[in-house]
Amino acid sequence: MIDLIQITNDPALARRCDALPRMRLFVDLEVNGKAERQAGRNTFISTHRMEDVGRIKSQLQRSLLMVRVNPLHAGTPDELDAVLAQGADWVMLPMFQTPDELQAFSRIVAGRAPIVALLETAGALQSLDDWVDTPGLCEVFVGLNDLHLSLGCRFMFEPLGQGVLDRIAARVHAQGLRFGFGGIARLDEGLLPGRDVLAEHLRLGSQAVILSRTFHASEAVGSFEDQVRSIRGAESALAARTSGQVESDQLHVRKAIEAIAADLGQAA
Repeated sequence: MIDLIQITNDPALARRCDALPRMRLFVDLEVNGKAERQAGRNTFISTHRMEDVGRIKSQLQRSLLMVRVNPLHAGTPDELDAVLAQGADWVMLPMFQTPDELQAFSRIVAGRAPIVALLETAGALQSLDDWVDTPGLCEVFVGLNDLHLSLGCRFMFEPLGQGVLDRIAARVHAQGLRFGFGGIARLDEGLLPGRDVLAEHLRLGSQAVILSRTFHASEAVGSFEDQVRSIRGAESALAARTSGQVESDQLHVRKAIEAIAADLGQAA
């Protein structure tokens, strides 16, 4: 069962997530440089605060709490001390370019919590072999919003269609680490429908995906819990596919991504 990751600082939503199996809560403290980097794009800019770590952790009985801190900077030791003191289970480092950055982060964490490496730059992609054995690393999560921009792509899922994620997943699994990527819309929503994205998660052996804001933006088409149950039902069905069906679905997704990217290129 894939971890469904919910970004929130809402205690009520955190409790609802905690009542469901294999949910992971995510408090997002990354602000340094993010607004400038994603200016003009319809992406999530967090308003979470340090005190939200403890507020969300206090609501959880079985779900893990992951906290994304800022990219490595002079204040990272103090930031990590505060996050870990409030009970973060896992800590995520974003926007690193080099192995040295992730390894320095690992030394600061010093084994106090498992580390999630957020692979979202061309530099991190090119140097994967040099940092995937970093002490304390438990998961490599591919952030497609920034990675596709770093690679000069037009559509967020182009790296998936181009086989980039296949290579990352293979290397991460060979290291014995967890692998996850991107976000997912409701099953029949999104430029690339959530069902197609989920199919690729199953094919690649992904163990984590972030739920998009649409899952709890409105209850008009079903409750949050109903939407999660729909994802779980689709996950079970996709896991039962034959190898031929998996290959056929992969080809369908690749062609869909190519068509969407071409359309976006013409509209630019």
